[in-house]
Amino acid sequence: MTDLETFRTQTRAWLEANCPPSMRAGAEVAVTEDDDNSIWGGRKATFKNPEQKLWLDRMAAKGWTAPTWPKEYGGGGLSNAENRVLQQELARIKARPALMSFGLWMLGPVLIEYATEEQKKRFLPQIVKGEIRWCQGYSEPGAGSDLAGLRTQAVDKGDHYLVNGQKIWTSYADRADWIFCLVRTDNTKKHEGISFLLFDMASPGVEARPIKLISGQSPFCETFFTDVKVPKNQLVGKLNGGWEIAKRLLQYERQNISSGGFGGGGGGAYDIEHAALDYVGKNDAGKVADADLRSRITTHKMEARAFALTVRRAEEESRQGKGPSAAVSIIKYAAAKINQERTELMVETLGTQALGWEGAAYKPGEIQAMRGMLRAKGNSIEGGTSEVNLNVISKRVLGLMDHQ
Repeated sequence: MTDLETFRTQTRAWLEANCPPSMRAGAEVAVTEDDDNSIWGGRKATFKNPEQKLWLDRMAAKGWTAPTWPKEYGGGGLSNAENRVLQQELARIKARPALMSFGLWMLGPVLIEYATEEQKKRFLPQIVKGEIRWCQGYSEPGAGSDLAGLRTQAVDKGDHYLVNGQKIWTSYADRADWIFCLVRTDNTKKHEGISFLLFDMASPGVEARPIKLISGQSPFCETFFTDVKVPKNQLVGKLNGGWEIAKRLLQYERQNISSGGFGGGGGGAYDIEHAALDYVGKNDAGKVADADLRSRITTHKMEARAFALTVRRAEEESRQGKGPSAAVSIIKYAAAKINQERTELMVETLGTQALGWEGAAYKPGEIQAMRGMLRAKGNSIEGGTSEVNLNVISKRVLGLMDHQ
């Protein structure tokens, strides 16, 4: 038996013994932010089901919430091949995620690359255990697509920075414990005047206000900073060197979004094909009765499957190198289109039952279908607009020159 086969046998046995029964519904039950806050961890997490906390604690103790991170920072220390086996075995038992976190997806990887040893040992184990929930302070009212135009100021006050300014579209800032934030520390330069700070959202002078979206949800906030004191040892990387970190983190964000981090799970637990069989009906061969709809669903599923395989290949390539490349902009652009097509197909499939907003006349999945479609409209904006990503693809992937 090879080492990998031994690892698979041991992993399968451990998961069978340690994954609680109620944590094995991941394939059938869509877990969303509004449905289950605890899966995101942090100080404000509430575990209605004690088995959720048990599952998190057991996985964190193994380092398997961040399986490929170094063991010295709380990670699992697994090789890429071992991590593939772990993910396959988790999928086999349909395990729900033990932890979902911007700290895992975005901040952690750049801390491993850019942070001091002291910062790594302080923050990474807390991320692995789900003890800190992070939000991202990037966009501002006047600095969205042109992120480097940000104006939030961090003034050197000797032993600390004094931060004043505003951020917008800060995902779940009202539920977060800490923020990783881009600030301006030099007003004479644009890109070279930005720094990367970490600070506690409970600090005096921090205020987060949820923004209600057309979908009825409020996953984003506008966040205000008024004379917020940030210790200097919470600067990551070099002073005025934050733009390099910011770009790197955006690559991880786009990679995560492309891998399934989008909101807008129209239809809840429903697969589109199964929904079409239930709502549109079957023909004599047991297939979706509407031939045109059946064809479009088939095309979509083929594209989604090809996309998933492309993402997997890109992830493997990024692990073999030094992280994600500009090619993630291609994947993020495609992910937005595919997710929007999926949610639109779901609404069409459910027909008038997808028009319900609330009430006993509509099932939860029917209500979620329309909300999911509306939410998915933001997919082509968040994590870098589709237009910006097309420019990145043009310049950095295809090597095309600017044309006036």
